[in-house]
Amino acid sequence: MKLETIQPQDWAAPKGYSNGVVAPAGARLLAVAGQIAWDAEQRLVGRGDFPAQFRQALANVVAVVRAAGGGPEHLMQLTIYVTDKRAYLACTRELGLAWKELIGRHYPAMALVQVADLLEDGAQVEIAALAALP
Repeated sequence: MKLETIQPQDWAAPKGYSNGVVAPAGARLLAVAGQIAWDAEQRLVGRGDFPAQFRQALANVVAVVRAAGGGPEHLMQLTIYVTDKRAYLACTRELGLAWKELIGRHYPAMALVQVADLLEDGAQVEIAALAALP
């Protein structure tokens, strides 16, 4: 099963995300709840370390998708919530390395939203996702 990337013909290509993604007929949709930088025992890791929190939250998203029978290539959409967009922008290189390690060169449709705070004290990143599974 392959997702189809949608790119308006006269738009410049985006970097690090897709403008749209279509799932093939018959795909099962998986909604992944917002994942923060918790380990398996729900302890926050990377306290004060934005790249470490991003990596763990993304790894948690991938773990949920794998538990449902999919892989990172089945991710259609991510919504990334951050408490400080400047922290995000300051470490895009490290975030890109974590992305390539966990997701590869697959880029779903994405949104980045700065929020005042997240529910868990010390959490800097939360990632929710939608995946299309075979």
